[in-house]
Amino acid sequence: MKKLFLFFIIVSLLCGCSLFETSHEMEKNAQELVSEGSSAFVSKDYKTAVKAYTDLKDWYPFSKYAILAELKIADAHYHLEEYGEAILAYEEFEKMHPKNEAIPYIIYQTGLCWFNQLGTIDRDHTPAKNSLIQFNRLIDQFPESEYAQKAKGNIKKCMGNLSGHELYVANFYYKTKKYKAALKRYEYLVENYPDSKESKEALNKIPQCRALANKN
Repeated sequence: MKKLFLFFIIVSLLCGCSLFETSHEMEKNAQELVSEGSSAFVSKDYKTAVKAYTDLKDWYPFSKYAILAELKIADAHYHLEEYGEAILAYEEFEKMHPKNEAIPYIIYQTGLCWFNQLGTIDRDHTPAKNSLIQFNRLIDQFPESEYAQKAKGNIKKCMGNLSGHELYVANFYYKTKKYKAALKRYEYLVENYPDSKESKEALNKIPQCRALANKN
């Protein structure tokens, strides 16, 4: 019985401390958290900014600053190069606020998150594909946006990365004498990236590759 009584005392004390800490923390109002987050963001202290804006979003979800907090959390993750977290935050923002005026910016930033992960042509080409999807979607939906204009230069780099990757894989198949697989890659490259320098190289390889493929 004494052990049970002692247990309840400990639980009560712990709960009391928890309530006190929560109450103490929430003495910051929404305006103070906005100020704290903005100051940290300007100072490039993005981890502190994420904390302040997350508290604002969680404690005051109906505040007029809540949408701002959602956006700045995504931006802070982007600047921290935490691209996975940033993509999720941007996508969640677009899902929750599809008519918001910041949507062109959101799509552009989502594309940039993927774009900044572009690797060499021998690496995974998923970032190039996904960034291209976002940039093209931006241009299709918001052609007059300033961000659509910025996206055009990035699209060229994405296309170059993808065409380079296709040529790299095709040449690998060719060198390892898998001529049928190589031929399909060369033909795909010519069809999908006709204006690329890689396409010209593929055109030169196709006749010989086709001849070798027919022998096997």
